[in-house]
Amino acid sequence: MASPELEVQGEVVRLLKADATVTGFSRRIYDQPPTAPSFPYINIGEAQTLRRDATCLEGGDIYLTMHAWSRAVGFPEVRRIADAMVEALHLAPMTLSTNRFISIMHRQTRVFRDPDGITSHAVVEFLARYDKAA
Repeated sequence: MASPELEVQGEVVRLLKADATVTGFSRRIYDQPPTAPSFPYINIGEAQTLRRDATCLEGGDIYLTMHAWSRAVGFPEVRRIADAMVEALHLAPMTLSTNRFISIMHRQTRVFRDPDGITSHAVVEFLARYDKAA
C-alpha cells in the first residue's frame, strides 16, 4: 500500500500541471527546487498527516503546504499564482491508487515579502482527507 501523502502529492502535481491557468504563470513545479531556480515557480512543501481512525475505519487528514515564488515587482504575480493553485485544487476530484480519496480543501493563503526584499512568497495550505483502502 502506498503512502497516502505520496499519493496525494502525485495527484496535486498532476492537477497543477494540467491546469492552463497555473501553467500560464509557471511550468516550474518542484518537489525540491534547483539551487538557482528561474522565477516564478511553485514548490510542493511540507506535509503533516494526522490519523483519524475509528473502530471500523482507518484514515487521516493530510495538511499540505505549497509555496509560490515570484520576483516580479510587488505582490500581484504571486497572488495570481496562489489563486490559480487554489482554483485548480480546492474540492478537485482525485484518484489515489491504493487509498480512498475523500476531499481536498483550501485552508488559507499567506503572501509576504521574503527577507531578501525582492522575492514575493505565497504560502498556500490545503487539507486532504483519505481513508485507507480495505
